[in-house]
Amino acid sequence: MSTDREDQDMRIKCQQKLKTTTDPVEKLRLQCLSRGSTGIKGLGRTFRIYDDDGDLVLSKDEFKKGVNDYGCQLTAEELEECFLAFDKDASGQISFSEFLQRLRPPMSKARMALINTAFKKLDTSGDGIVTSADLKGVYDARKHPKYMNGEWTEDQVFNSFLTAFDTPDDIDNKITKDEFINYYAGVSASIDGDAYFDLMMRRSWKI
Repeated sequence: MSTDREDQDMRIKCQQKLKTTTDPVEKLRLQCLSRGSTGIKGLGRTFRIYDDDGDLVLSKDEFKKGVNDYGCQLTAEELEECFLAFDKDASGQISFSEFLQRLRPPMSKARMALINTAFKKLDTSGDGIVTSADLKGVYDARKHPKYMNGEWTEDQVFNSFLTAFDTPDDIDNKITKDEFINYYAGVSASIDGDAYFDLMMRRSWKI
């Protein structure tokens, strides 16, 4: 997982880049990442609120409202250009998953492989969602300082771990694969060297 220092460095880099970029999609990406590693995942959570029928498709109005409600500052013209960039088939709708995939900062195949391996290790049930039940098989809560001093129970340790991947206003103590990838896309953006990212992932997840 990313450190506070890495998150802060990424926020600063993104805020600096925002001063010069003119591409609306890049502006949206940078504004999400300037919130830290959970920024893109947070936008995804916002969009899920507007997906009432669960079809994972966004209309133009839903897209614009979601971006605005999340607090991203784009002009009406930039929002229009952004939507058209994602609406490749000119259907007036965009795929929720394809949108988030395109919004993620580019990652090498090696980094994606590490992220997928880590998630597969965590998802012991194989259902695509990591819960506290999954963690009991791979994460030793008894080594957590707050468990050791009696302040937290084992379940509280697990929930604290899961909350790290949640957005502050929408905590469900579950991690989907998309949320996991979106989180680490943000972490990846804060780490320049592939070697360090590789080391960080292997140490974090013992893979």
